[in-house]
Amino acid sequence: MVHPLITQEHISQFQRDGVVLIKGLFKGQVDQLRRGVDQNMADPGPYASNNEKAGQTGRFFDDYCNWPRIPDFEEAIKSSPVAEVAADLMQSGRVQMFHDHVLVKEPGTSMATPWHQDGPYYFVEGRQTISFWSPLDPVSDASLRCVAGSHRWEKEVLPTRWVSEEGFFADVGQYMPVPDPEAEGMRILEWEMEPGDAVAFDFKTLHGARANTSETRRRAFSLRLVGEDVRYVERPGPTSPPYPGHNMMPGQRLREDWFPVLLQR
Repeated sequence: MVHPLITQEHISQFQRDGVVLIKGLFKGQVDQLRRGVDQNMADPGPYASNNEKAGQTGRFFDDYCNWPRIPDFEEAIKSSPVAEVAADLMQSGRVQMFHDHVLVKEPGTSMATPWHQDGPYYFVEGRQTISFWSPLDPVSDASLRCVAGSHRWEKEVLPTRWVSEEGFFADVGQYMPVPDPEAEGMRILEWEMEPGDAVAFDFKTLHGARANTSETRRRAFSLRLVGEDVRYVERPGPTSPPYPGHNMMPGQRLREDWFPVLLQR
């Protein structure tokens, strides 16, 4: 039996395309997540950024790894069905926390979220990975965009810094340059979404988002979880999030005191 919010077709699409829309995943937690975003913006963490770039207008705030200090985030994660849905989509009997991410584009923000894969930024490797991107405001043009099937590409995309566009790693031989999905005719999936809906996608799915040219804010809460086959891996340079002092070794599961298990079947 799968969770009532999804069907076998959701699971098949996630496995095939690396991305699927889940309606109402955080429907009961929208107000809670909005309060958490307000607290996060009023009291940013050490990784917060306004992504200030020459020639760009508006404010594009993002921050991550704040669920341990913002109770509304932790409570929303634990009271929602996200862990059960993640287990079904990943086909994993175990779901472990990785981190949260807040992304806010104020009205008139001209900076787009660059095309990227999450996986190459992270110090984890495995088939059972999942991100959930949930808008806290209705979205159409500023929705998440994902390239179907990109989670199965032979080479991963070079992780870059969003503002400077510099590569994260000096040794780029194992990575491919960031592609232009529209120019290259790739199949891009995107949806108009209501608050609490969520796009679920693999860590290796190429994704991005347009600027926010509307007159309303676009707040989004993103959650990254991992399954039972995921292990710590070393990258050829710094990772994001960095998690200094984690003391994990290649091949180990993520330490449960920092990355708690949310579900075990």
